[in-house]
Amino acid sequence: MPAKYTMRISRIPRLTVDKLGVKLYDKVSAVLAELIANAYDADAQNVTIHAPMGKYLAGKANGQVQDKGFEIKIEDDGAGMTPDEMQAFFLVVGAERRTDAQRGGVSQRFRRKVMGRKGVGKLAPFGICKVIEVVSAGGKPIDGHGKAGHLTSHIILRYEDIITVPDEPDERYEPEVGDKDGTLSSRSGTTIVLREFGYRKVSDVDVLARQIAQRFGIRSENWHVALRDLTSGDSHPVGSFAIDTMPNTRIDFGENGDVTGPDGADLRDIEAGFTHEEAFHSVTGWMGYSKAPYRDELMAGVRIYCRGKIAAQSTVFNQRAGFTGEHNIRSYLVGELHADWLDEDEDLIQTDRRDILWSNEVTAAFQDWGRRVVKRIGTLSRDPMRKATLEVFMETGRVADRIETQFPGEGQSEIRAKATDLARMFGRTMNRSDAEDEEAVGNWVDLSLELAPHVTLDDKMREATENTNAPFEVLVSLLRTARIAELASFGRIADDRLKVIERLEGLKDDADLGEDNFQHLIERAPWLVNPEWAPVTANQALSSLRKEFERYYEQEKGEPIQLSDFDNPRKRPDFVLSSQDGKVQIVEIKKPLHPLRNDEMERIVNYHDLMESFLNDTKNANFRQFFHGFHITLVCDELAMSGSPKAAFDGYQNGGVLTHFSWSNFLLRTKVVHDAFLREAERQRAWTDRGD
Repeated sequence: MPAKYTMRISRIPRLTVDKLGVKLYDKVSAVLAELIANAYDADAQNVTIHAPMGKYLAGKANGQVQDKGFEIKIEDDGAGMTPDEMQAFFLVVGAERRTDAQRGGVSQRFRRKVMGRKGVGKLAPFGICKVIEVVSAGGKPIDGHGKAGHLTSHIILRYEDIITVPDEPDERYEPEVGDKDGTLSSRSGTTIVLREFGYRKVSDVDVLARQIAQRFGIRSENWHVALRDLTSGDSHPVGSFAIDTMPNTRIDFGENGDVTGPDGADLRDIEAGFTHEEAFHSVTGWMGYSKAPYRDELMAGVRIYCRGKIAAQSTVFNQRAGFTGEHNIRSYLVGELHADWLDEDEDLIQTDRRDILWSNEVTAAFQDWGRRVVKRIGTLSRDPMRKATLEVFMETGRVADRIETQFPGEGQSEIRAKATDLARMFGRTMNRSDAEDEEAVGNWVDLSLELAPHVTLDDKMREATENTNAPFEVLVSLLRTARIAELASFGRIADDRLKVIERLEGLKDDADLGEDNFQHLIERAPWLVNPEWAPVTANQALSSLRKEFERYYEQEKGEPIQLSDFDNPRKRPDFVLSSQDGKVQIVEIKKPLHPLRNDEMERIVNYHDLMESFLNDTKNANFRQFFHGFHITLVCDELAMSGSPKAAFDGYQNGGVLTHFSWSNFLLRTKVVHDAFLREAERQRAWTDRGD
């Protein structure tokens, strides 16, 4: 007795199934989209996907894929198929539905333009699984055993069995017949169950909802898709693929051929479609800039739909690199276009629905149209893009709050306004990604706060020279602004120094940092030793003294000494030699927790004795006009000396020649002084603001 169902794929079953299933559809979302499209063509109003969301459908062990026993079920309430229809339509691969007199290109109930054309989507599940079970009830209700129902077809397709069908002209694949075949169902519709999966993962439910929504551009009250998580039981509706667009950047193409854009935009050269060989090809939908940069590849570029199903996604319609505004367009251009003519007379879409066949003359003309629109949007979006970036800058940097905090009260309103102007000026120069970087934006806001008092002061001075009618009032305002500018500058310096101290506190116990690293730091930031000390800039006297003392030391001790040549990594300075308060400052710094030993103190004694004799030597009398003495600062946590070195240390310290700091006192002293300055600066600012 012949089998009830047969399936003839081609003379080469393996090649056909692999090309139309395994190779084209290797993602779960792509497979589900094909089955959802079939349900749409069957006039379904509701489709429900049952799947283990966020789970791998199979595991891997020792290089082998191991199925986990999951199922994915796709249910719809469409027209369904009787056994005869199953055989005539579903089990024929590659049949043109739209040219079929029994079905045609429009659905029977809702008169939908059907999405399917090639008749190969049914093989898509073989891209992720090995077993497809189809249960479908269709046709008009019939009577059976006292009740009416739709006649049911039930088959099971197995990948391994299909690809082993002999390569003979008359050989056909015979699907397994399910137990529901021939029974009656109270409702029409189709259920497809997928089993025995490859190593594939189902996206999280919210991601899968976006993936499916992105593939369909359908707007209909009688079309609903829902996801049901088999692991939690939760349901999640699939909505439209919504993207927030930037104001004044969007161009809409209406069904009636209208083209609308931002107010005042000249769009006379843009049509809702294009003409090719005297035939007009309509394009509807919209294009514009998204409010935020692309969050994922789903929203990147313009989605192009044919009969409600995605046909391609293009960022710039294959435009070459190097055009004006390219960066913004490739990061923000979005859109949704509908062009049903893409597969009406000639199919101009790739089989896997990943792109359009752009080499065709019609699609090449479509591409040129798209490029013109893209360039126009780039022009229209220039100012809105700058405004949007500026808004992001102001929000990221909390500009308004920081300015109000830094310059409070009525007396500083002009400085606040100037700081805002400066911040907005800096914000306009940034691109969107930099405007979202808190550190980058913070630096520009800091600079705005620092410059505002000085720029305001400059304006006040100009006003003072030009305004002769109210000189006293202008002078009072000038002095108040000058004081604020001074306090702001010194406050910024104190604040920066506190950050350096905090950083040093975190680094001082780093075992990889040698004494020369700390010596280098002291030379660049002598205020760490004494808050009143400033970095030594070009000082010819000190530079000459260093060279002469090195020569003098080697002559007296018979060994060389190295002083602060931090530009040469091979030379480790013996100590820091600086100039502050009219004295030569010798700074000896040891690593934290290091004990000062006798031999190290003896070296300090040598430095002391030779520096004293050097400055008193008549040959060096010229240095006396610049330096009236010297002082030694020692930063060291512990003392481990005895005998004469210990006596020398005590003598130097008691005589005021040497000052000793532990690391904790060394950092605390400077920190306290700068903290106190900041508090006083805040008090002075408040006093100035009151106008006292």
